[in-house]
Amino acid sequence: DVQLVESGGGSVQAGGSLRLSCTASAYTYSRGCMAWFRQAPGEEREEVASTDLLGPTNYADSVKGRFTISRDNAKTTLSLQLNSLKPEDTAMYYCAASFVCDYFTKGYWGQGTQVTVLT
Repeated sequence: DVQLVESGGGSVQAGGSLRLSCTASAYTYSRGCMAWFRQAPGEEREEVASTDLLGPTNYADSVKGRFTISRDNAKTTLSLQLNSLKPEDTAMYYCAASFVCDYFTKGYWGQGTQVTVLT
């Protein structure tokens, strides 16, 4: 059973912070790679940060030093801490999981949570 449920989005002033959470079913969480993506209106969906069971993390250049991805094994939750937010971070943020780290062709997606950064 693959379930991904995001929460934590909202509106914040530029320079502020938000924390996104993605609760996964135990089956999904224990089997593979997980990542956060975002998609702004008229733009393609882009990977923001990712991590796998071995722990290494990867970040898009645009968020390095500002966003932090983490996993809570006890809660089967993937989180994304967003600091020093900029208006260009405004987008729908999606949690994704894939058993082979191929999110677009062999992945599972949550419903998304909106992040809006105000100037």
